[in-house]
Amino acid sequence: MQGVLVDERVRVGGDAKQQFHDSRAYGRVINGTEIELSPTEAAHLLARGDIDAIVQPDSTATLGLRGFLQRTGITLQFGVYKDIRDRGFYLSPAAVAWPGVDVSTADSDIDFVVFPRGSGPDDGSIAYRIRVASERDSLQLRRLSDTVTAVVDEDGEITYFEAVTGLPETESKDTAAHTGSSSDLSLSATPLTAALQSDRVICDPGDGQLYQKYFFGQRLFGRNANEGPLQLSLLEGLYLATRGAITVDPADIRDRGRSIEAADEMFTRRYAVYHYLRSHDIVPKSGYKFGADFRIYPDFSDVSSLEHSAALIRVHSPETTLSPRELSLDVRLAGGVRKRMSFALTEVNGDIDWLTVARLTP
Repeated sequence: MQGVLVDERVRVGGDAKQQFHDSRAYGRVINGTEIELSPTEAAHLLARGDIDAIVQPDSTATLGLRGFLQRTGITLQFGVYKDIRDRGFYLSPAAVAWPGVDVSTADSDIDFVVFPRGSGPDDGSIAYRIRVASERDSLQLRRLSDTVTAVVDEDGEITYFEAVTGLPETESKDTAAHTGSSSDLSLSATPLTAALQSDRVICDPGDGQLYQKYFFGQRLFGRNANEGPLQLSLLEGLYLATRGAITVDPADIRDRGRSIEAADEMFTRRYAVYHYLRSHDIVPKSGYKFGADFRIYPDFSDVSSLEHSAALIRVHSPETTLSPRELSLDVRLAGGVRKRMSFALTEVNGDIDWLTVARLTP
């Protein structure tokens, strides 16, 4: 059986509708028993030997799999399509004309729509929306939302990254149960004496609750010390100063932070994220050891019962692009220390879009 290349699609007649479309969800019916295949579907049938060759328009020459891949430039897409099929899924190209795909699920930035295992295009459910990328492509973070990115490396190996909106670690959190909520931070007492020094704020510990109950700062004398002043990050200092909890002018801390982290107004963006987290009773601490901006404790109660942080957060501008290699480094590092990797895509005005990315095995 041969297919005919027409307008970058492949048409197959004979019993193709019954053999390919009805029984195995390839292509779309266009003329009675004739079906139209996307290039990836046609390449897969060529690879299986279900189609012998593809005839080019206005030519008697035929194309086998290698020639067809070269002609269409879909080698990466073919590899992902075959891998998903081999895993037991049906999938369609993300084109409006194809079964199971409508205007709401079609996207020029998406290559395939994958249906739940055991389901097909007519069952009305979608498991994944997949884009295909080379390891040398650039990925705009904000466009990854609610999709799966299949990265094909130079060896042809495929890694899947699923991105969902939001910060999932916080969705089921009962904030009323948290004794360490910074929203109940008492400001009735005299502000604690503090001083801005270099890239941090040194603060009198007061009754110790600022550190023990709310986890602001670290003991200047070391983590095992039970007394002594606290050293606060500029973000912590600014948050407390704006609430009148310490004796430092917030404007001075903000100016210092902006001068230190001047590139892309990063201090302003990072403070917006810090403020959001504290305002939602999530404790953020430095993520430096993990190559991130923050590590977070959604279920924090007090320092004495401190558990492992739940996630790592990187702060970026909404227009940030990463290479798949950079994305892989972030996600794999987070996974290696049993955390999730979240990105805070932050406008200078403080608006934040949250994106959590994890490796996926379909």
